[in-house]
Amino acid sequence: MSRYSARITWQQSDGDAFTAQRYSRVHRWRFDGGAEIPGSPSPHAVRAPYSDAAAVDPEEALLAAISSCHMLCFLYAAARAGYDILSYDDAAEAVLEATTPGTTPWMTRAILKPSIRFTGTKRPDDAAVAALHEAAHGDCYIAHSVKTAIQVAGSWDHI
Repeated sequence: MSRYSARITWQQSDGDAFTAQRYSRVHRWRFDGGAEIPGSPSPHAVRAPYSDAAAVDPEEALLAAISSCHMLCFLYAAARAGYDILSYDDAAEAVLEATTPGTTPWMTRAILKPSIRFTGTKRPDDAAVAALHEAAHGDCYIAHSVKTAIQVAGSWDHI
């Protein structure tokens, strides 16, 4: 078993009208390795100046976690299968929607769009790349932790 931690901190600013809901929602994410990231609600959910579009919002963080986990598992599966990868670049997207009118929206699907560049003498075909994605999805802890449907619609080439 592994345990993980994160510290999320927020502080009311001078001039905020908290009970009138006019306060900044910008906060800090701190991780055990020392990384510190500004957090904010999505500007789609909370308008500026109470949010910060330059900060990471929870929806982006969830998508990044899904994409990152899939990538790490894909790289591992590829290396084990003897494929050499030069680069992996995922322009992932997610859809947040209410599936029933009047309910809370949720991330219904994440679409991973990796552009993968293989190198070396062993060349995968479409079936091999699909199998690597399937193995990656099967090994990804995050994919097993969310109800979000995860689709892969990427491309690959060999140099």
